[in-house]
Amino acid sequence: MNEQEYNIAGLSRQEFPMLQDAACRDRNGRPFHYLDSAASALTPESVLRAMDGYYRQYRCNVHRGMYDESARATEEYETSRIKVAGLLNAAPEEIVFTRGATESLNMVAYKLAARLGPGDEVVISIMEHHANLVTWQQFAKQYGFKVRFIGLRDDFTLDMDEARRLIGPQTKVVSVMHVSNALGTVLPLGELHDLARQHGATVIVDAAQSVGHRPIDVQTMDCDFLAFSGHKMYGPTGIGVLYGKHERLDALDPFLYGGDMILEVTEEDSKWNGPPHKFEAGTPNIAGAIGLGAAVDFVTAVGVENIERHERALARRALSRLADVPGLKIYGPTNDELDRGGVVSFNVEGIHPHDMTDILGGEGVCTRGGHHCAMPLMRRLGLPGTTRASFGLYNGEKDIEALQSAILKAIKTLKA
Repeated sequence: MNEQEYNIAGLSRQEFPMLQDAACRDRNGRPFHYLDSAASALTPESVLRAMDGYYRQYRCNVHRGMYDESARATEEYETSRIKVAGLLNAAPEEIVFTRGATESLNMVAYKLAARLGPGDEVVISIMEHHANLVTWQQFAKQYGFKVRFIGLRDDFTLDMDEARRLIGPQTKVVSVMHVSNALGTVLPLGELHDLARQHGATVIVDAAQSVGHRPIDVQTMDCDFLAFSGHKMYGPTGIGVLYGKHERLDALDPFLYGGDMILEVTEEDSKWNGPPHKFEAGTPNIAGAIGLGAAVDFVTAVGVENIERHERALARRALSRLADVPGLKIYGPTNDELDRGGVVSFNVEGIHPHDMTDILGGEGVCTRGGHHCAMPLMRRLGLPGTTRASFGLYNGEKDIEALQSAILKAIKTLKA
């Protein structure tokens, strides 16, 4: 890969306080190599400034006060909604602010599952994050429908032959991730959606690993619902989004009850606001929403296409370097012709992933070890877990060199 592909890291690294020269050291004074962006991406200065500005200058509630500061808070909050809508090519009224992708997925499942029963089926993939898997699993026990799992091929891509066998007239919901947080696999959403539409099934996409990392157009994607979290796309924690087609949101009852989601309340009954406000009961995470809007500005300025290209190049470079490590096995697509996310999962023969991850952390290389909230996937693969390196727009060649060096040191230490 050429230097131009890494320019994005050099340009953006100083935007992140945790990566600035004075702070970019671990507790032992070693360089800090953050390779855990799939868990949570770091936060740029512009997002911190936006949130700080809210708390310092107009820290008031939204949709309530009839004074300048509250009006500004409302304007900034709703402007963030418009920015998110623009990022997804959606309408602002189709953007619901939530606590994160987990709440977004639970919200939709909670309302749709109550309409299902014996004889109905929900189809998901074996790769799903627990937020999308456990939700349907538990509602299936409550309402009597079945959950079907699409498996993997040997190259860690989705088994579309099995998908075609599973998705049929009995399928009411197809709920799948866009990019696997555990393997980096990119699911063929277009093919899955075509299968679902043939049978009138609702389509839900967990886009936690793709929004802000690759271009997303919900009009082209034609999903009914889509969920993501702010903190995985360089925004704050505690804020997320549920996108829903307006007619689908309009047909759903509220998830929570309280202030701001109501239109009229009498002693006998209540009427709801329209979408999106009927799903945002109570005082929302105003600072988080404003920070999310700033994160949208940030990734838009860098260029989401540039971020995707950069992260994919990093993954390819890491795969190339790790191929030289004795006893190391990659779990995820390795064919350059296959689309993949910026995630590289691996194990070294004879070394538990927790031990590997611990040694890497001691060397200032921050990865994640474990099942990655995908225990059924790990069981299907016969693994206790993996060590996962995941890349962001601030990573570059030095981070990959540090990863390889730390892995070799861990092997030497643990196999001595």
